[in-house]
Amino acid sequence: MTIISYNVNGIRAAIKKGFVEWLVAANPDVICLQEIKAQEDQLDLNLFAEAGYPHNYWFSAQKKGYSGVAVLCKSKPINVVYGTGIESMDYEGRNLRVDFPEVSIMSLYLPSGTNIQRLEHKFEYMDLFQSYIDELKKEIPNLVICGDYNICHEAIDIHDPVRNKNVSGFLPEERAWMSGFLASGFTDAFREFNSEPHHYSWWSYRANARANNKGWRLDYTLVANTIKETIKRAVILKEAVHSDHCPVLVELTS
Repeated sequence: MTIISYNVNGIRAAIKKGFVEWLVAANPDVICLQEIKAQEDQLDLNLFAEAGYPHNYWFSAQKKGYSGVAVLCKSKPINVVYGTGIESMDYEGRNLRVDFPEVSIMSLYLPSGTNIQRLEHKFEYMDLFQSYIDELKKEIPNLVICGDYNICHEAIDIHDPVRNKNVSGFLPEERAWMSGFLASGFTDAFREFNSEPHHYSWWSYRANARANNKGWRLDYTLVANTIKETIKRAVILKEAVHSDHCPVLVELTS
């Protein structure tokens, strides 16, 4: 199974930039989207069906044009779960899970900490999410949690760790949470295959950051250790340019 995660920074804008054509060429079994910034009724779902993804699921934020996640599948999952059941997490449309017989895949869009209030919300979300996953794993152990975590875990995951040490996304508390989350039973699939710096998944639109590769690795495919041995490869697809993020891919063997 090939799984892609992609923060599209607005699915309608991405479609205008050739997203659907790219999706057909990339041909994953499942693609998790974040920051869709659209309601389901604002989209032509036939586009996705015709691209080979007749089973597409959308969990939008209550606020229009903001946040939201989706999962597009070639094959029909046996179960779909919208949100977490925790109101403070779900009203912004940040979690959507599809279950298959051997693996469950979640699209996650963790909040950013753009100001003090949002940073407090981010920390609250992180704590609630850890507790939610701790319980979920008892029922569904074979999880792959794909998405934009809005955290650079290590110094090699950010282009300038010194200047950004006090910036949300690379705060010591955020990085410690990421370490703890991984330690609770997950593997950072990309780092299983690549331990080198300068591999990023997000670049600012300012100062020609992408061309100069001054980026942050915010997007992850975290695979439960129960199925760690099935990880075949994990890569960052930096050539895709429909967003300020790029997609990340993990392939699992059966």
